[in-house]
Amino acid sequence: MQPGKRNLITDVAGLRVGHAADAGVKTGATVLVGDAPFTAGVHVMGGAPGTRETDLLAPDKTVQQADALVLSGGSAFGLDAASGVADALRAAGRGFAVGDQVVPIVPAAILFDLINGGDKDWAENPYKQLGREALAAAGADFALGSVGAGTGALTADLKGGLGSASLRIGRHTVGALVAVNALGRVTVGDGPCFWAAPFEMGGEFGGRGIAKSFDVGALPPVKGGDARNTTIAIVATDAALSQAQATRLAVAAHDGMARAIFPSHTPMDGDLVFAAATGAVPLESEADLLMLGHGAALCLSRAIARGVFEASAAAGDVMPTYRDKFG
Repeated sequence: MQPGKRNLITDVAGLRVGHAADAGVKTGATVLVGDAPFTAGVHVMGGAPGTRETDLLAPDKTVQQADALVLSGGSAFGLDAASGVADALRAAGRGFAVGDQVVPIVPAAILFDLINGGDKDWAENPYKQLGREALAAAGADFALGSVGAGTGALTADLKGGLGSASLRIGRHTVGALVAVNALGRVTVGDGPCFWAAPFEMGGEFGGRGIAKSFDVGALPPVKGGDARNTTIAIVATDAALSQAQATRLAVAAHDGMARAIFPSHTPMDGDLVFAAATGAVPLESEADLLMLGHGAALCLSRAIARGVFEASAAAGDVMPTYRDKFG
């Protein structure tokens, strides 16, 4: 297995990603959109999720495909980013046909970044406009780190960020996109080694290697009631999957989150994974689905580390970046 050409989720042909951010508020939104509707699933394992239209992605529901997926900061306010995306898609004639109307299907998930040092005293919710801007910026190439939904993200002891990674697995491509805002740590103890180090490819997050020791009893402190976090992700493939199979892909990808964040899936995190399948390449056997799930988990671990590794410093930050701390 090797990363795709870009080592981004957009190595899955037909998918584009765009970011928008407000530096003063220290927040932003990220949109994944398909050239055509794609089959979508979702799985939630955190105890404090914030979502829009995720019930619609259950395998027994009428609508089987989505037009776009949105990851946003802003806690519940950030769900409005999906409204901006839906408005723009409707204006473009994209959506689920109902009579003479089209209704864009835009599931979304949010992370909590309201106490990260930014100015949250807005006169009007900024997220609808951020959603519009992120969709307008969508392309095959996009930045990582303190961008989009990762702009104001934090972890237990470092700035978080927006990460992505991909893999070629036989005839298929799989990729991950993630906004890392975890209650837990992505590095081992106080050192520079990432929990995801065993899965690193080509020094993509610094090549620091595997930690020499692990204190698995040393959990990050949770200070009072201020711990409100969430790591939200999308995994995607060019495989032809049913909605049930896409849901299984999202379930498998959570293994990657657990390997890269210590601890993950806590009561204070809203950890969630969407899955998107463009359907361009048929499955040949059940073994294909197994390998895609394995690849999705690997990609998500790597994307989490890349998002934190690529974070950049900004005025008013309340935590250091990885590079500020470790060089």
